[in-house]
Amino acid sequence: MRLKPVLIVALLARIADAQVADTIHRVSGATVSGVVRDSIARLPLVGAVVQLVAAANPAQLNRSAISDSLGRFTLADVPDGRHMLGFFHPMLDSLGVDAPLREVYVNGGREVRADLAIPSAGRLRAAICGERSARDSGTVVVGIVRDARDGMPVGGAKVAGEWVEISFRRHGLVRRVPRVVATTGDNGWFAMCNVPSAGTIALIASRGADSTDLIEVRVPPGGFLRHELYLGSARGILTEGAIRTDTHRARTGNGILSGTIVTVAGGLPVAGAHVSIADGSETDANERGEWTLADAPAGTRMIDIRALGYYPVRRRVDVVSGAAPVLVALSTLKAVLDTVRVTASRLVGDDGGFQERRRSGLGRYLTPDDIMRRQPSVVSDLFGMMPGLHMEYDTRALNKRIVMRGAFGACDPSIYINGMSMTDATADSTRSGIATVTITADDLDTWMRPNDVTGIEVYSGDNVPPQYQQAMRGCGSILIWTKLRR
Repeated sequence: MRLKPVLIVALLARIADAQVADTIHRVSGATVSGVVRDSIARLPLVGAVVQLVAAANPAQLNRSAISDSLGRFTLADVPDGRHMLGFFHPMLDSLGVDAPLREVYVNGGREVRADLAIPSAGRLRAAICGERSARDSGTVVVGIVRDARDGMPVGGAKVAGEWVEISFRRHGLVRRVPRVVATTGDNGWFAMCNVPSAGTIALIASRGADSTDLIEVRVPPGGFLRHELYLGSARGILTEGAIRTDTHRARTGNGILSGTIVTVAGGLPVAGAHVSIADGSETDANERGEWTLADAPAGTRMIDIRALGYYPVRRRVDVVSGAAPVLVALSTLKAVLDTVRVTASRLVGDDGGFQERRRSGLGRYLTPDDIMRRQPSVVSDLFGMMPGLHMEYDTRALNKRIVMRGAFGACDPSIYINGMSMTDATADSTRSGIATVTITADDLDTWMRPNDVTGIEVYSGDNVPPQYQQAMRGCGSILIWTKLRR
């Protein structure tokens, strides 16, 4: 935490108090009380250090208190006069703002109510990003990048954010992947302006060989997101611009992460649940639902939790020293299947010949039962389990690609969703006016959830049905069928 001017004055005041007669503390004064609020989260701010000093001569007076679980504070024995009231909290550092100050007047020993608050999202956005233009989303992401080993801020780290924008125009599908890169200051602080006002964005931080996982964060409706990222080094974490070609290369580290897995209904332990960290260590929960991942890569990571009969969960975690145990509650597949039955969904591909093509045996197929048995966390998990397909991760583009084994090497298959091509030639701003859209695994994970998928067909080489072949592509095709909702 940085030492702000008020805190420095308070320290000087204590030195001065030790050198002069302590008359102030023997004077019966008024009580100044209030509540400290987090205007962004719209919750009380717990653990804020509230300080009050005399406005004319701070060395003459110093009162301090710590806000409780409801954000309340009380400062007793405050003499008459004009005073300055402020507070300190790690949240202020991560937002990159100084402690707000408030004038307080005490007269006649009467009790004074004075509330404090972190500035609102709108005020912070204006202070960080400046005047908002007509095309600006008005949304900002701020935070601090820290070293996972000691928690110290990391200066000079690169923080990249990306999101997918899809638009349908007269000439076809247009896909854009805007990218924003910020560099942390000496205090580890970064800010990204004009990110999407709603939805999910991908973040990754790196400096040298240290990196976080590629994580997904959801931007809240208020348009202001604060997020801390922890850098850690581990074998297998790639630097910017590299492409992962061996998805089974394990990462190792000296971090330890633990937690408990329970059911949503009743909070009962889920024994035998499988817990794994992305490309790293894995373990199973014991009879009490407790688990520990030893030798885990330090830093901000993603963990997967799976258990038979339960819906899988992906969770963002910080593998740091002293990390609190992770509590995860799992929902049963029965609850998910009940929802599916209520919507009366059916396989879109039945009318398009899915079952007929499946009987031909020319491709590889996944039915709803196959998908349920595999328990994917995201849709792209299904393709990593199929022969002839694998996933490649590009840290420069911040995305995962679905790669098919073709006759002339690896290639990008054509993607069809409900019979509609997602990889047609589409309008672009290039000189020719035409570009080919490549749909990534991250796109599919953004557009749909695993329980939205009711069938998958994968064809390679000459086995692609004529209606799903694309000239000059030289690769196979993937057909994805989703639910029809009434």
